[in-house]
Amino acid sequence: MKKRDVVKVRVARSEDAAAMAAVARAAYAAWPAANIANERNFALQISAFPNGQFVAVSGALVVGYATSLIVQIDDHSPWYNHAEMTGFGTFSTHDPAGNSLYGADIAVHPDWQGKGVAQLLYQARRTLMKRHNLSQVVAGGRIPGYAAYRGKLTAKEYVQKVEDGELRDAALNTHLRAGYRVQGVHYGYLEDQESLGYATHLVMPNPDSQPRKRLIAGAPIRRTARHVRVCATQYDQRRIASFEDFAEQIEYFASTAASYDSHLLVFPEYVTAQLFSTFERGITLLESVAQLAALEERLDSLFRDIAMRYGLYLAGGSTPVRNNGGMRNSAHLYTPSGGIYTQEKLHITPAEREYWGIAPGEGIRVFETPIGRIAIVICYDIEFPELTRMLVEHGVDILLCPFATDERKSYLRVRYCAQARAVENMVYVVLSGNVGGLSRSPSMFINFGQAAICTPSDFAFPMNGVAAEGIVNTQTVVIADLDLGALDIQRQSASVRPLLDRRHDLYELRTKVPVEHIVVV
Repeated sequence: MKKRDVVKVRVARSEDAAAMAAVARAAYAAWPAANIANERNFALQISAFPNGQFVAVSGALVVGYATSLIVQIDDHSPWYNHAEMTGFGTFSTHDPAGNSLYGADIAVHPDWQGKGVAQLLYQARRTLMKRHNLSQVVAGGRIPGYAAYRGKLTAKEYVQKVEDGELRDAALNTHLRAGYRVQGVHYGYLEDQESLGYATHLVMPNPDSQPRKRLIAGAPIRRTARHVRVCATQYDQRRIASFEDFAEQIEYFASTAASYDSHLLVFPEYVTAQLFSTFERGITLLESVAQLAALEERLDSLFRDIAMRYGLYLAGGSTPVRNNGGMRNSAHLYTPSGGIYTQEKLHITPAEREYWGIAPGEGIRVFETPIGRIAIVICYDIEFPELTRMLVEHGVDILLCPFATDERKSYLRVRYCAQARAVENMVYVVLSGNVGGLSRSPSMFINFGQAAICTPSDFAFPMNGVAAEGIVNTQTVVIADLDLGALDIQRQSASVRPLLDRRHDLYELRTKVPVEHIVVV
């Protein structure tokens, strides 16, 4: 390189797209035009990841470029084709939370090849990898010299001879000088006649990578929403005169949740027991439960309509429901699109068995919603650690726990267990309970309650492991934003990691029935 031909590398700008396309056409002159990145491709790539695209310039002249994006690489299945990794050249697949820098393309104008330009571009990539604390740079490398050995050597043999110095390949030797290691040879990476369709799988590790810091800095994007605003009710079980009064109170809470832009609204266990006060006086509790169960369709219609009108995922507490000839304590999840999904209470208290005639429910369900994986454990269910652990092993992010407790000791059993489940499993637990009382209804004559949203206990979460809690025994709501990405990170990198540090050599947890994954729309 002559002194006047000083080349510098800088971050590409949108106005460089046309010049980058010109370099691509010159460097890949033997390729069909449809297989070469055009000005539109480069503009999209710069827009998707501005700091990841570089140009080599001599004065104002663009003489080379290197394009890259951040991706999440599965070490157990590391091979992908170019179109899949790059979103067909648009870089729509760029994931700021990924673990690897993917080298999509590097090209130098033929007039400037052999002058060290490519090595300057590779150095820019290495610096980018280290700046973002990524574990590696990965790429698919062309082997354009292989066509001359068609029928004489396999692609793998050809690559090995280049690595051993017996043969030279313009592209592969450049990659090796840059510090890449060949991890494999694959077919179908690009439509590349010179390479006969083959490519090397190249890896350049980052020796200074700090994976734990990377986990904390990133926020893996695995589902549609990674932050969820949750509203939990403290519901006043006061006397009402009609079903319409009940509907008015339910809508009041929905309106409140919607006014605070909540995604999810949670009501307490047996919230519908408020309707006992509208039934004929003097009937037995079992008769009241039967009348309440007879309102199932009307209640579903009410909650479903409210969820749709207010655009909420609405956990309608729980209510007695007849199922398979018995009475079950059933919770329903209502969706903005009109869906209704059910989880029955699995563990029944002695009082429910004796006075309410409730039988244990069936089915362990995980609801795959657009806002995260949700499960419902009703009151007493939270006191069984095995159930929560199974649900979390099936990917649950948010555990909803509607409860009904009559005095402080009862409440604290639920509250302490909810907090323990949050810590043990790195999961959010949302508590919604009743307050007040119904003087004419012996089953609900008194309630002690405090809604709360419990979190794990580590640096990414509140000091006391509580995102929000209400004032005891007062009708109100509690609202908190839950960071689901923090769960993904902390389960891997927290100060203590109960999910990872279990002694599988000493004990195990097994289900006797399948855990159902239900896709919620």
